[in-house]
Amino acid sequence: MRPARASDAGRFTEILSNWNVVRMVRLAPHPYSQALASEWIASHAVESAAGTAHRFVIERDGRMIGSCDVDEIAGTTGDFGYWLDETEWGQGFATEAARALVVFSFDALGLARLTSGHAADNPASGRVLSKLGFRKTGETRLWSKPRACEIDQWRYEMAR
Repeated sequence: MRPARASDAGRFTEILSNWNVVRMVRLAPHPYSQALASEWIASHAVESAAGTAHRFVIERDGRMIGSCDVDEIAGTTGDFGYWLDETEWGQGFATEAARALVVFSFDALGLARLTSGHAADNPASGRVLSKLGFRKTGETRLWSKPRACEIDQWRYEMAR
């Protein structure tokens, strides 16, 4: 994992232009543009300095394959998320990156609690969270920007 660079904008756009990926990323716009990617990447340093979010690129063999972050940080709680290029699904990369992000969130940031969620029709993400020790806390309805409708989302949490 590493911080995103301006040069990653094209790859962000490529991955998030895949409907199978972006439909699982609740707040990502669709269609996704390189201008939006550049703007979002530029905001990372500001969020990190403010302590409200820490975002990372997931790499494999020097190539960006996804992203993970802890955001909505308030006090000692943050919300945890990740997504991968569809070609990388099912190979353990989400679990590996998410495990590193849990350690970073608790040890480097000093957070005491992480929350997360996934679309009810994305059970693979729930398996990743369960492997890490997150426990399901319930279900809610939330707006999905790419789907342009409310979806069922399963919610999880993990204490330090």
